[in-house]
Amino acid sequence: MKKILFLIIIISVSMHGYAQDELNNKNKPIQSKNLDNKEAVPPTEDAPKADDPTIPKEPVTLKINPDELFNNNVLYKREANVPGIFYRRNEYLGGFVTKSITSTIRYRDAAFVDGDKIKVYLNDKVIEPEVSLDGEFKGFKITLVKGINKIDFEALNEGSASPNTAEFQVYDDQGVAIESSQWNVGKGYKAVIILYKE
Repeated sequence: MKKILFLIIIISVSMHGYAQDELNNKNKPIQSKNLDNKEAVPPTEDAPKADDPTIPKEPVTLKINPDELFNNNVLYKREANVPGIFYRRNEYLGGFVTKSITSTIRYRDAAFVDGDKIKVYLNDKVIEPEVSLDGEFKGFKITLVKGINKIDFEALNEGSASPNTAEFQVYDDQGVAIESSQWNVGKGYKAVIILYKE
């Protein structure tokens, strides 16, 4: 019985040692067969240049009447005529012309972080159902369609200190700032920016 047990132990040890030998082999890289066949590399997009963007001195802007834009009662809540309260209204942040293929939009709480939340729309379709604003920039990148690209930021609340405040930045695909500003809107109201792709 001892001989059989001894034989099993010897065989197991020798098989274990043989299996470990595979790890000692060095990897050999695979050579490419055809070095002349190179695929085209798409252009890289540049990240935003700085946290404090410099806006071009004379950006090309759109002439849009905000009253006509906010006239649609289905999309926009009516302004509340409350004396001394300026933020119970929709806010037009501007319209800008660009040749950019994509655009990066970034936002954060403009004042102290107090729990502000927003919903983001692109051409009246929800793309971010709920975003909590904090001290760090968050955002998204969109592919611009030819013509109007309307971005709405709806205030879901006003946090612990009214109104819903945010700093936002808009960049083109070269990382150059198109616009940088702030919004101050009440719950249910929207801040709107329009990018027009030529």
